[in-house]
Amino acid sequence: QVQLVESGGGLVQPGGSLRLSCAASGSIFAIYAMGWYRQAPGKQRELVAGITSGGTTNYAHSVKGRFTISRDNAKNTVDLQMNSLKPEDTAVYYCTQGLYYSTDYRAEYWGQGTQVTVSS
Repeated sequence: QVQLVESGGGLVQPGGSLRLSCAASGSIFAIYAMGWYRQAPGKQRELVAGITSGGTTNYAHSVKGRFTISRDNAKNTVDLQMNSLKPEDTAVYYCTQGLYYSTDYRAEYWGQGTQVTVSS
């Protein structure tokens, strides 16, 4: 069974940085795409960053230039480096594992989520 466990969430001030990490188990990690979603109260769930099995990255317009997704297949981990954080980035962030069908990412497995709060 696939398990995804996030860590690194917390409270940061606007303009600050945070690094989220996700540890995966129960799958052949290297053949899957990975994606970070977020969901804030009253807002639609949003795919903020994705990375293919080959290492190609994709970002939502709202985070492009500020967030970086990366993966380490030797460690079965995927990270999300978040810089220049804004209050609008406040949300529960979820690590997911899935596949790209053409250009569309489809999550198959979800982690439990980790809270990120950006506030002064």
